[in-house]
Amino acid sequence: MRILHTSDWHVGKVLKGQQRLAEQIQALGQVVEIARAERPDLVIVAGDLYDTSAPTPDATRVVTRALTALRGTGAAVVAIGGNHDNGAALDALRPWAEAAGITLRGSVRDNPDEHVIDGVTDGGERWQLAALPFLSQRYAVRATEMYQLSAAEATQTYADHVSRVIARLTDGFGAPGVINLITAHLTVVGGRSGGGEREVHTVLGYAVPATVFPTGTHYVALGHLHRAQQLEAPCPVRYSGSPLAVDFGEEENVASVSVVDVTASTAARVREVSVAAATALRTVRGTLEELAAGDHGDAWLRVFIQEAPRAGLREQVQELLPRALEIRIDPEFARTQPGPARTAQRTGRAPGELFADYLDARGHGDDGVRSLFDTLYEEVTSS
Repeated sequence: MRILHTSDWHVGKVLKGQQRLAEQIQALGQVVEIARAERPDLVIVAGDLYDTSAPTPDATRVVTRALTALRGTGAAVVAIGGNHDNGAALDALRPWAEAAGITLRGSVRDNPDEHVIDGVTDGGERWQLAALPFLSQRYAVRATEMYQLSAAEATQTYADHVSRVIARLTDGFGAPGVINLITAHLTVVGGRSGGGEREVHTVLGYAVPATVFPTGTHYVALGHLHRAQQLEAPCPVRYSGSPLAVDFGEEENVASVSVVDVTASTAARVREVSVAAATALRTVRGTLEELAAGDHGDAWLRVFIQEAPRAGLREQVQELLPRALEIRIDPEFARTQPGPARTAQRTGRAPGELFADYLDARGHGDDGVRSLFDTLYEEVTSS
C-alpha cells in the first residue's frame, strides 16, 4: 500500500503580524496535487491542523476543504489532533468528517477501540492504524486510568503513560497479512526540533523513547517536530515535517510530505516530496548599503542591521525592504561596539545629561533622540 504522511499545517498562523492564510492555501493545494499524482491508499495528517485552539472561520474552512480534497483523491484520510489543536472541537467535527468519509480523532476517548482504524486498499491489502492524538501530562495519566492498564502512579513519567497507552492500542498488532501502522503527535527522544514547536511540549519531560513503538509496526507517522526526519528506532519512525516554514527558526527546513510504500512482508520505503508553494522565509544581515545591494526576491525577511542604533533607522530599513517582518540590531554587531569609558556620575546632573549617558552606554547615541527626550521632559515637568 502507499501512504501519504503530512502534519503540522498550522493553518491560521500569523507571522510577526503578517497573515499567511493565502500561503497556507497554496501549500495545502500542492499537498493535494501530490496526492493526486502519487495516488496513495491512505493519507495521514499527524496533528496540528490549526495554529491555535480557537481557529477563525477562515482557518476552519481551509482545513475542512483540504481534508475533503484529499479524500476526493480516493484515499482514506485519517487526521489526529496536535498540541495546538482543540481536541474537543475537532471531535465536534466528527459527524461532518464521517459523512465526508474522513476519520478524525481530536482527543483520546474512553473507548480505546475508537483509536484503532481498519481498512482495505483497492488492491486488497489489509491495514490497521493506531491513532493517538496529543496527550498532555494530565491527560496521559487519565488515559492510562480509563484504559485500566495498571495502577497509574502519580510519580510515573509521561513516557511511562504514553508507552502504556500505545501498548493498549497496538495489542492487536501481529495478525498475518496485515500492515500495522501508528500515528501520534509527540516528541521522540533523538528528534531534531524544527524551530517552531512550542518549547513546553518539546522538552524532555514530554519526550518518549522510540522503544514505545512495537517492533512489529510497519510504519510510525509522527507529527509535532517540523523538520522532516527518520529516527533510529526498532521500526520505521518518521516525522514528515511541516509543508511550510512556520517561523524564521525553520527557514532552513525543506518543506515536504512523506510518501511511503509498504507491504505486510516488506520494509517501508520512504520518499520526501517537496512542497515549494509557500513564500520563503529568510534572515539577512548587513549595513543599509549592503542590504540595498542584495536581491531578496519575494521572501519574508528577518533583518539584523549592522549599524549603530539611531532614531529613524527602523523606518529606513522598512522603506528599503518592505517585506521585512522583523528588524533588529544584529546581536553580533552590538557585541563588537565599545562600551562606556566610565560610569556616569549622577549627583547634580540634569536628566537630559543622564539620559544621554544612558544612550551612549548602549551605543544608541543620537542627537534626535536626545532632543526628543528634552522636549518630552519639558512637557511633563511644566504641566
